[in-house]
Amino acid sequence: MKHNKIIITLGLMMAAITAHGQTSVVSGELLDSLTHEGEPYATIRVYKGKKSEKPVAMSTTDMKGKFSQTVTGQGDYLVVFSSMGRKEITRKVKLTAAGGPINLGTLLVQDDTKQLQGVEVVAQKPLVKMETDKMTYDVQADNDAKSNTVLDMLRKVPMVTVDGQDNITVNGQSSFKVYVDGKPNIMFSSNPSQIFKSMPASAVKNIEVITNPGAKYDAEGVGGVLNIVMNHADGQGKINMNGFNGNISVTASNMGWRPSAFLSGQQGKLTYSANVMFNQGKSNGTETEMSRTASDGSQMKYYQKGNTHMNFTMAEFSLGYELDSMSNIGASLGFTGFTMKNDGHPTTTFIGGAYGSTGFSYGNEMTMENVNKSFNGSIDYQRFFNKERTSSLTLSYLFSTSPAENNNRRTYDPLPTGIPLTLSDLYSHADTRGTEHTAQADFTTPVGKGQTLSTGLKYISRRNMSDSKFYDIIGGNEVYNATNSVNYTNTQNVLAEYAEYTATMGKLGAKAGLRYEYTWEKVENEQNPSANFKKNYGNLVPSASLTYNISAGTNLGVNYTMRISRPGISFLNPYVDRSNPTVLSYGNPDLAVEKSHNISLVFNSFTPKFMINLTLGENFANNQIEQYSYFSHGVLNTTYDNIVRSRWTQFSTFMNYAMTKNTRIMLNAGLDYGDIRSERLQEYNHGWQASAFLGLQQTLPWELKWSVFVGGMTKKYTLQGYGGGFNMFNTTLSKTLLKDKLDISLMYFVPLTGKINIKQYSRGADFENHMNIRIPVHQIALTLKWNFGNTKKTFQDHKSKISNDFQEKNDNQQMNGMGMGTGSGM
Repeated sequence: MKHNKIIITLGLMMAAITAHGQTSVVSGELLDSLTHEGEPYATIRVYKGKKSEKPVAMSTTDMKGKFSQTVTGQGDYLVVFSSMGRKEITRKVKLTAAGGPINLGTLLVQDDTKQLQGVEVVAQKPLVKMETDKMTYDVQADNDAKSNTVLDMLRKVPMVTVDGQDNITVNGQSSFKVYVDGKPNIMFSSNPSQIFKSMPASAVKNIEVITNPGAKYDAEGVGGVLNIVMNHADGQGKINMNGFNGNISVTASNMGWRPSAFLSGQQGKLTYSANVMFNQGKSNGTETEMSRTASDGSQMKYYQKGNTHMNFTMAEFSLGYELDSMSNIGASLGFTGFTMKNDGHPTTTFIGGAYGSTGFSYGNEMTMENVNKSFNGSIDYQRFFNKERTSSLTLSYLFSTSPAENNNRRTYDPLPTGIPLTLSDLYSHADTRGTEHTAQADFTTPVGKGQTLSTGLKYISRRNMSDSKFYDIIGGNEVYNATNSVNYTNTQNVLAEYAEYTATMGKLGAKAGLRYEYTWEKVENEQNPSANFKKNYGNLVPSASLTYNISAGTNLGVNYTMRISRPGISFLNPYVDRSNPTVLSYGNPDLAVEKSHNISLVFNSFTPKFMINLTLGENFANNQIEQYSYFSHGVLNTTYDNIVRSRWTQFSTFMNYAMTKNTRIMLNAGLDYGDIRSERLQEYNHGWQASAFLGLQQTLPWELKWSVFVGGMTKKYTLQGYGGGFNMFNTTLSKTLLKDKLDISLMYFVPLTGKINIKQYSRGADFENHMNIRIPVHQIALTLKWNFGNTKKTFQDHKSKISNDFQEKNDNQQMNGMGMGTGSGM
C-alpha cells in the first residue's frame, strides 16, 4: 500500500510537470484598421485564466506588426495587445497538452480618442522599417514630403546617395533597377535622377531599398532594387468599406511649378485609383569650365554658360476587383512623359603643341532637345488556396513601350582661317524605342512549420531600336550623311525560372534561392550588315541570407547575392556621336554581361524612441563595364568595355532618435574604400569617399512643423579620376489648417557655398582633364495641398505582380551634364 501511494504521488507530480512543460507559440500580426500598415512595438501580455497584475509572458510586435509569443502551460489564457493611443485588443486562447502553434491571424487596431486626450506620447511613428535585406522609408511620415521632390527625399533614405549633379547610387553602385509599384518603366531606369527631381514627394507613400533582392527578383541591377510605392498603394489586407479620398496640390518656386492630384476609392468589390502630376522646371546660368592637356603639350580650354528647361508629366490609373474571397483580378495603365531642352554658346580655345604659341578660338550656338515617353499596362490574376492566404498562384502580363527622340543642332561662329580642325554646322536626330512583353507565373506555399517555398517562371521579349540620322548643314540646308548615321536594333528574349526557400526556426531566419536566366540576343545594323551578330548565354544566380533575432527589436543578418548587368542599346550601339569635333563617343557591340558579388553584415536595433542600422559590406566584380577615354589623332575617344576589376568595402549607418514627442533627429551616413584597376589600360585608382546628412524635425507652438536638413559628400572615384562632392542646406516650415483639409508648406534650399561647385578630374596615358561646374540651385518654394473625401482610408489599388528588372545597365552619369544646363558641346 505504501508503495502504491508513492507511485500515485510520483505519477501526479510527473503529470503536473508535463502539463506545465508543454510549449505553445501564439503568432499573428497587428495592423492599423485604416491603412493596414503594421503596428510596431505594441505590447503583448499573456495572462493565465484572466487579466491580473502579473502576466506569465510578455513581448512586443516587430516593425511590421508581426508577433510570435512562446507560452508554457495548458488551459485557458488571455492575450492582451496594447499600444499608446490605441484601443486594447483581447483574445482568449486554449492551450492543449500537445502544445504547438496557435495562429491568431490578422488583428486590426484602432485609435482610442479618449486615451489620446491629455496623454503625452513620446514615441513617434518610425521613418524607416529595417530588415537585414531591405529598408523601407516612410515618405508620408516625413513632414518634408509636403513640399519636397522625390529626389530631395532620396537624400534621406538609407543606402542611397545623391551627388551634386543629382546622380543616384544605391548600395554604393550606380547600376540599380527602378520600378514603381512593381511595374517597370524603362524611362525611370534610364534617367531616374531627372524623373525623381520632377516628382512631388507627396505622391509617394514609401521608398523601398532592396539590397538583397533574392531569387524572386530579376538578377539585373548591381546595387539592388529601388522601388517607389505610390501613396495610393495599400497592403494585402482588405476592408469592406465604400468611400473615396484624394488631394490636389500645387507648388510654385523660383525654378518652376508643379501641380498634382490623386484619387482612390472603393465601391463594393471594386477599388480604383488615379494619380496625375506635372512639373515645369528651369535651371539657368550653369557654368562649365574645362581644361585638357595632351602629352604633346597642347591645351584645350572650354567655357559655357547654359540654360535648361524641363517638363514632366505622369498619369497612372488602376482597377481591382475581388472575384470571391479567394481570388482577385486587377489592371493598370500608365503614361510618363519627359522633355528637356538645353541651350548655350560655348567657346573653345586651343593653344600650345601642334597649335602654336598663339593658338586659336571658336564659338558656336548649341541647342539640344530630349523627348522621352513611356506607356505601360498590366493585368494580373491571383488565387489563394487556403484561408490564411499563405498559398497562392499569380498569373501576370505586362506591356510597356518607351519611344524617345533626341535632337542636336550646332551652328559655328565665323571661323578664323588656317585652323587645323574641320568644323562645320551640323544637325542630328535620333529616334529610339524600347518595347517589352512580359508573362509571369508565381507559386508560393508553406511546406512545413515556419517554412515557405516559392517558385516561378518568367518570359520577356524586348526590342530596342535606335535610328540615328546625321546631317551636314551646307548653305543653310540639311544634307543627310549616311556614313555617320546608324539604324541599329537589339532584340532580347529572356526565359527565367527560380526557386526560393525561407524558414523561421525560433530566433533564426534563413532564405536561400537559385535563379537561372537564359538570354537569346540579336543585333542588326542596317548600314553595316557585316556587323550583325547573335549570341545566346545563360546566368545562374544564387542568393542567401541568415538572420538572428537577438530580441524583439534587435536583429543581426548576413547576406550574399550575385547580380548581373546586361549592356543595353546605349552601351552596345556603335553610332559615333560627332556633335563635338574634339570628342567622339560611341558604344561597344562586343560587351559581355557584367557579374558582381555582394556580401554584407547587417545590424538593426529599434525601440519606440531610437533606431539604428549598421551595414558593413564588400562588393566585387572582375569584368565591370566601365566608360573610359583615350586620345587618338588629337581627338578624345570615349567608349565602354569590360575592363575593370573593382573592390569596394562599404559601411553605412542610419539613426533616428525621437528625443521628445516634438523633436526628432536623424543621421544618414556612409564611408567607402574602393580599389579600381584595369590591366588592359594599365590604370589604377583607389581611395576613401564619404557622405553624411543630418536632419532635425521639430514641432513648434501652434502645431507648426519645422525641419532642417544639412550635409554633403566627398569626391567619388572612378577608374580614370574622380568627381567632386557637394554640400547643401534645406529647411521647411509647414502648417495644417481647416481640420486637416489644407496643408501649407514653405521650403528653402541652398548649397552652403552659395552654388553647387563640382570639380571633376580624369586622366589617361596621354591626356589630363580638369572640369569645374557651378550650378545655381538656390530655391524657395511654396506648396498648397487640399485634402478631400469621405474617409481617411487609402484604398488598395492594383499593383502589377511583375517586378521586371530586365533593363539595360545605365550610364553612371545619369544627368550626362545636361540636366542643369551644363550642355556638352564644344
